Amino acid sequence: MSQTRKWHSIRWRIVLIYFLLVFIVMAVVGVFILGQLRDYQMASVRSNFTKIVQENILSGMAYEDLSANRESLQADTEAWAQSLREELFVVDGDFRILASSNRNFVDRNALDVLEQGVLLRGFAGEIAEEDSVLSSGIPVKTIAFPIRSGGETVGLFCLRADISNVYDTLENALNIIVRALLLALLLTTVLSAVIARSITEPINSVTETAESMAGGDFSQELHIQSDDEIGRLAQMFNLLRGELDKTISDINNEKSKLKTILENMVDGLVAIDPDGRIIHANPALRRMLALEPEEPENASYQELIGCLDPVLSYEVLQEGCANGGGQEILEKDGSIFAVRYDRFRDEAGRDAGIILLLEDITERQKLAKMQKDFVANVSHELKTPLTTIKSYTETLLDGAVEDKETALHFLGIVDSEADRMNRLVKDLLQLSRLDHQQEQLHMTDCNLSLLLKNTVMKMEVLAKAKEQHMICIFDEQRRLYALIDKDRIEQVLINVLSNAVKYTQEGGRIDVDLYPQGKEAKILVIDNGIGIDAEELPRVFERFYRVDKARSREMGGTGLGLAIAKHIVEEHKGSIEMESQKGKGTKVIITLPLAPDRAVPGIE
Repeated sequence: MSQTRKWHSIRWRIVLIYFLLVFIVMAVVGVFILGQLRDYQMASVRSNFTKIVQENILSGMAYEDLSANRESLQADTEAWAQSLREELFVVDGDFRILASSNRNFVDRNALDVLEQGVLLRGFAGEIAEEDSVLSSGIPVKTIAFPIRSGGETVGLFCLRADISNVYDTLENALNIIVRALLLALLLTTVLSAVIARSITEPINSVTETAESMAGGDFSQELHIQSDDEIGRLAQMFNLLRGELDKTISDINNEKSKLKTILENMVDGLVAIDPDGRIIHANPALRRMLALEPEEPENASYQELIGCLDPVLSYEVLQEGCANGGGQEILEKDGSIFAVRYDRFRDEAGRDAGIILLLEDITERQKLAKMQKDFVANVSHELKTPLTTIKSYTETLLDGAVEDKETALHFLGIVDSEADRMNRLVKDLLQLSRLDHQQEQLHMTDCNLSLLLKNTVMKMEVLAKAKEQHMICIFDEQRRLYALIDKDRIEQVLINVLSNAVKYTQEGGRIDVDLYPQGKEAKILVIDNGIGIDAEELPRVFERFYRVDKARSREMGGTGLGLAIAKHIVEEHKGSIEMESQKGKGTKVIITLPLAPDRAVPGIE
């Protein structure tokens, strides 16, 4: 604790209060006692002198003419002075000193020797007194007693007493009071410090615990064993600490849940305050809109996000929220987003800002389009053979059946179209089973070299019909084993090789390669055929997609072969890729994992 905080502590305030209280009380009492003691001493001096003068001096003074009895008065004054040991003066009506215990003052003007006020009040008929200090520094009390004759004041008998002993007594009393005051203040300081400590220590404990709580530590507990107000305060503080700890723990749990939800949401979310500044933006939104990875809190929404597209502008959001929220479709960088927004309010029901949700519906839109295309393609693929069958059947019914040669030709066409529909339905059923993982795979260890060589031998007939050269450039004696469904992988290889034959001109070349790469086997089918445009290449594995639609139908293709091949390879935890250049040929790469226990290739 710093010195400033220490001296501003309530402990020292309590000590100071006790100190000032005792000091003020003692000072007032001391002044009162000194005043009373001074009054008592002065009253005692006045009473004693008055009694002596009135009883012993004035009662025996029977002079009608003071001036005529100056000698007697001087003698009496000196005698009285011997018993009183004070200065005595007899003053006539002209303020002349007729007699004095000090002969030096005789015949002098009393106004120059004694206090004027005392003389005037004495001649007014009252016993007057006044305290003063002589030029020598001696404090004195002057008392004037009227001398009466015939009912009139004919002179004054003045007594000037040295009252130094009274002031000495007062000074001694003052010293005693001061020492008593200092001792009382010392004891008060010590006792008040002890009392203040007993009060402030529990308060300091409460303060330290509160500081720990402010720092996030709610494990502290107060142990104050008392039944007073501080003890009850400690009990309430412990109760408050427990409730606050529980409340903050609940808040943190909810905050953690909310943060986890927001951080892992697939949809993008941004909260905007009424001033148009971003309160929170989750990672999904930053990823969708390609924002900086840092949290854009307190950034301007319009400058950071609203400027990316008119659909997202802050003005559009405000107008939409005024009408109860809104939703828009946003297209950006090849992606499609559904934008929904509305206002949100605080606990008091006041407008707290705008919440905007951004949902990536690119795949959904693509899937919807694929579904539409799929229905259209299936309808088209079935419509063509059905139309052909219907036409030739009607022709036969109209009498062509009588011409045997024509009837046989027409029936052959009908049979061919029926086979085409059968292949289409068969491929669709297989694709459906693969989609729903209903296709049973019979996995066995298979030598890929032998499987590929046998498949190539089967396809050589088609290649030779077009005078093509189908060459195995891999080592046919090398054994590469993979855990596969032999029939399904053979179906994939036949599809790839048949496409190579179909789309390679007569006299072309088709190379087939196989080699290990790490824990995988690579199968390559490379032709120098017509190739595929770069913009069409990403779609070759889509259902019913044909690069050359007319040629594919002429060759009896359904447009599902590569889609089925991709499904089968992926079911084997592998991959199939295609590289091509228009007019230069195509390369198909099939990757399959080698069998774990037979991953090392060998030679047969």
